[in-house]
Order: sequence, then structure tokens, then C-alpha cells
Amino acid sequence: MSAAKSLSAEIAALSFEDAMAQLEGIVRQLESGQGKLDDAIAAYERGALLRAHCEAKLGEAQAKIEKITPQPDGRLTTTPLE
Repeated sequence: MSAAKSLSAEIAALSFEDAMAQLEGIVRQLESGQGKLDDAIAAYERGALLRAHCEAKLGEAQAKIEKITPQPDGRLTTTPLE
């Protein structure tokens, strides 16, 4: 398995909260400006994957709490799931 696939699989297994905590740590690390350029690039790449994972998790949660409702005029709207 390649390093990128391994990293993606590892991130996919994280909960939203764990991924967000890691992402916040990366942001603090990058904002400090300390460390080597290669490490910063690797952290940025991991952060991008973590951000995408968090967005996907939020999208899944949003889909679970809303339902799509067709309107008489053919438009689709979302309404809270009861």
C-alpha cells in the first residue's frame, strides 16, 4: 500500500472530533513558523486531507438531519428531519 493510500485510510478511520483536533494542532504548528520546510509541507498536505475528511463528516451529518422535499412548483427544498 502506498504512503498516500495509507495516510488516507488512517484519516478516514478518524472521528470528526479526532480529525478536527489534529487539524487544529497542524494549524498551530504552521502558524508558529517553526520547523523545516519539508515538515511544513507534509503537515499542510495532511491538514488538507483532514479538512476534506471533516467536511465530508459534516456533510454526512447534515444529510442525516435534513430531508429533501419536492415543492408543487418542482423545486426541491430541504426540511428538518422529524
